[in-house]
Amino acid sequence: MSLSIAIIGAGLGGLLLARTLHRHGIPAAIYDAEASAEMRAQGGLLDIHPPTGQAALREAGLFEPFRSLIRPGHDARRITDRNGTVLFDWAGSSLGTRPEVDRGELRTMLIASLPEGTIRWGRKAIGVLTALGCRPEVHFADGSSITAQIVVGADGAWSRVRRSLSTAEPAYTGTCFIEIGSAGGQLLSRESAEVIGRGTLMAVAPGQGILAHHNADDTLSGYVAINTPLELVAAVDTAGPAAMRALVARRFEHWAPALTTLVLDNMSDPLLRPIYALPTTHRWERVPGVTLIGDAAHLMSPFAGEGANLAMFDGAELALQIATHPADIEGALTAYEKALFPRSAEVARRSAENLQRFFGPDAPRSTVDLFARLLR
Repeated sequence: MSLSIAIIGAGLGGLLLARTLHRHGIPAAIYDAEASAEMRAQGGLLDIHPPTGQAALREAGLFEPFRSLIRPGHDARRITDRNGTVLFDWAGSSLGTRPEVDRGELRTMLIASLPEGTIRWGRKAIGVLTALGCRPEVHFADGSSITAQIVVGADGAWSRVRRSLSTAEPAYTGTCFIEIGSAGGQLLSRESAEVIGRGTLMAVAPGQGILAHHNADDTLSGYVAINTPLELVAAVDTAGPAAMRALVARRFEHWAPALTTLVLDNMSDPLLRPIYALPTTHRWERVPGVTLIGDAAHLMSPFAGEGANLAMFDGAELALQIATHPADIEGALTAYEKALFPRSAEVARRSAENLQRFFGPDAPRSTVDLFARLLR
């Protein structure tokens, strides 16, 4: 039996879904708004967890290629207070149970694992029409449309596919990230490299923090975190990089000079990244032929470290249900969602709790307690 499957979004979840379907002999088409795979930077490191991300990569037949991307020791963790006092220092491991990989390299590996022509670049979905007895119809910004037996929304936080299933919209969590990083060709100073250590530095206090990673090429990537009304920081962002630097300098003026220098020396092009989340118990009634994976289904803060992991796991699980029940599409989608909802709700709850452990009133002690449990 031949199935027509349209996956909206070429992120990690959508790619993993298509790859796993391909492994089972089921073709799928991916539609993505970007003009090409290189259109947008895909930087940053991900720690890939055994029961979710690693399990999905095994199911996709990509575990060995994934292992070649691992950056040994880059899972190191250091926690300090605002004075720079080291409260927790874990040196990492050669491979580790939750190894770090570069997001862009992982995405490139997934794209390369698909048959040529699987991804249709430059196709921005703007909505999905559903009607009883009819196949779902995806409409694109260029005026074109397609129908498919199965439409999967893998289109992220502001998913257009989700609107055909749910009225839920992401809500601001109260925490805003400001993305920082080394300017082109700029290496970390010796002092800043020593402050961060080999892996990730988490300097936290109630209401704010610095999350910085020492990359393999001696550059920095990371975020400044501030608990603030979104309107305030958005207004500063509109005023430009100098205003954003001034805001950060004010908010961190009583922190250790080594920490403020680390941030301000790597703020040539700060980017505002407000943290949004869907309700922790987000779910929807079955709509024939349509479902969601990844952030489209369960957007949450990054503080469970499961966003990319769950997206890939969702993709693998959905592919397995479709491959197992190719003649019963609704049965496959129902079984997938029955497992998805409690799984994602538990992780979303944990993510919300961990956000408070990072920047709530008990930080940094609550952050230390969290990692002492995770890494013991």
